[in-house]
Amino acid sequence: MERLLERVISADLNKKYVFVTGPRQVGKTTLARHISESFGNSCYLNFDSDQDRLIILKQSWDRKASLIILDEVHKLKSWKRRLKGIYDTEGISPRILVTGSARLDLYRRGGDSMAGRYFLHRLYPFSVRELRGSAPPAQILERLIRYGGFPEPYLAVTDEDAARWRQQHLERIVREDIQDLEPVKDVKTLLLLVDLLRQRVGSPVSYASLGRDLELSPHTVKRWVQILEHMYVIFLIPPWHRNIARSILKEPKIYFYDTGSVLEEEGVRLENTVAVCLRKWLHYMTDSHGKVNGLFYIRDKEKREVDFAVAQDGRLRFLIEVKLSEGVISPSLRYFTKRLTSVEGFQLVKNANHTETINGIHLRPAAEWLDTLDA
Repeated sequence: MERLLERVISADLNKKYVFVTGPRQVGKTTLARHISESFGNSCYLNFDSDQDRLIILKQSWDRKASLIILDEVHKLKSWKRRLKGIYDTEGISPRILVTGSARLDLYRRGGDSMAGRYFLHRLYPFSVRELRGSAPPAQILERLIRYGGFPEPYLAVTDEDAARWRQQHLERIVREDIQDLEPVKDVKTLLLLVDLLRQRVGSPVSYASLGRDLELSPHTVKRWVQILEHMYVIFLIPPWHRNIARSILKEPKIYFYDTGSVLEEEGVRLENTVAVCLRKWLHYMTDSHGKVNGLFYIRDKEKREVDFAVAQDGRLRFLIEVKLSEGVISPSLRYFTKRLTSVEGFQLVKNANHTETINGIHLRPAAEWLDTLDA
């Protein structure tokens, strides 16, 4: 299957270095190998391999290769400084593609020395749009809700295969990847935090409340949440406020990249699936087209809340409420849509079988609407 980023990345490699980041086992290495086929003579080096690590440290790869793929090289403390030196002295020949399962845009080790020398692309789990043509949109959405969008569990033959993958996936992230970059001594409590977060998907999360449950300080809980975010286990959606600094101080909502790991009823898993699809779409538009986007939620003092708010160029454009079954339009969605100018309101319904607009709010079958997104 060709991932939507393949053509964009292939073109970008002719201009600068390219960094591809995303969750472990989301398909980064497979994507890189597919891209390498279009460049002919290529070289794949994985920093986790003893033999490849030596080549990377000595920078002794074949300069006649058309493409060099450096996997997990962010585990080398000075990796950006080294690449900067190569870029400044040798240019983009050979082309270099860097992949990694941590936030490559955050691990800068004292500043982004590579600024202006690379394009960043984020590869996320499958979305309804990316799987277009493999099955009807409603069936794709159903499977994403059940198994999540990581390739192996999504394509698993049995529920047991998907469950075994999921257990090993999280264990490896917590016991290996996190320890490589930001060591955490109390692994058992960190895993317990993940379990608690699974039960709070779609709700504003209080670090103080989690701290009381885990007998940890709110500061420690916040740091651990940031580590899980950096390692692509979870992502945070802040509340919308015209003053962005104020929104940072308010409680975020937390979602998992792996919808299949969410331990809640179908409605919450549906909301998580929509969150992943929206995040994928917005980051694709940013990474590939330079669009300034943001994903938020809205909640006021009266506890009126809308699941998602999409901002473009600093202004709200869409309000999105997610529902399992058809019914009345959400009062909160109706309230905020009336009071915010130039904002379209959408109520996405999983089990809807028709499209209509009621008092300016668009009711859409969730799968069909998600199928229209660009990524």
